[in-house]
Amino acid sequence: MMLLVSDVDGTLVDTAKQLTSGTIAAVRRLQDAGFGFTIISARPMSGIAPIAEALALDVPMGAFNGGTIFRRGGEILCHHRIDVAVARAAVAQAHERAVDIWVFAGDQWYATSVDNPHIASERVSSNQEPVICAGFDDLLDHADKITFVSDDHAALDTFRDSLQAEFGDQATIAKSQSYYLDITATRANKGDGVTMLADALGFPLTRTIVIGDQANDLPMFARANRAIAMGNATDEVKAQAGDVTIANSEDGVAHAIDRFILGRMM
Repeated sequence: MMLLVSDVDGTLVDTAKQLTSGTIAAVRRLQDAGFGFTIISARPMSGIAPIAEALALDVPMGAFNGGTIFRRGGEILCHHRIDVAVARAAVAQAHERAVDIWVFAGDQWYATSVDNPHIASERVSSNQEPVICAGFDDLLDHADKITFVSDDHAALDTFRDSLQAEFGDQATIAKSQSYYLDITATRANKGDGVTMLADALGFPLTRTIVIGDQANDLPMFARANRAIAMGNATDEVKAQAGDVTIANSEDGVAHAIDRFILGRMM
């Protein structure tokens, strides 16, 4: 059989960041047919935990784009943090731009203010309240993820390009949403993440399928045997996929399981 590895936000959950009954049932149909299933996300472990509980997943999963590979009980199998020099330099540059800065360290989410329109959504994704702090200097030597937040998407793209040009060989720098630019460790990318997950679950990459919607999913699209893009995915992501399902607001993962995976076994 094969393994399906799913992204979470914009993919497995709906626009309210909830698992629907249809998606839960489809994952169970997949597992009943003998397939493996796990998840990988830019979320911290705390944000993945409710999804794992709802799906009763007792397998290795990937947080921070695969920078942390862990089990539902809290056992950490692999952990990669951002290089401290990169973290400090990127945050220093961000202070010169119109972006908010969030730092994730020790499975806690740190922010300097709650005055951001995406705070409410991140509360759901992270499954925690932000720790409000004056600055991040004492966190950057053990940061798992730094997120720069802006609704000026073009400006965020420009910042991404600048950071990639300077630090692209020292960190993973990619957008996880149109308004989120994430920095994680070099090995904390979904390509390496899906490789570690497939190995941990006993599947070769040649028998691994992935599904996602954003640029940070492209590294796993490049590694897996098959890639499915969500209907709400960016055009860049759709262009790299073998199949395109419907949107996450329409149970796109369930549709992909039934049509593109189980449906092709008949």
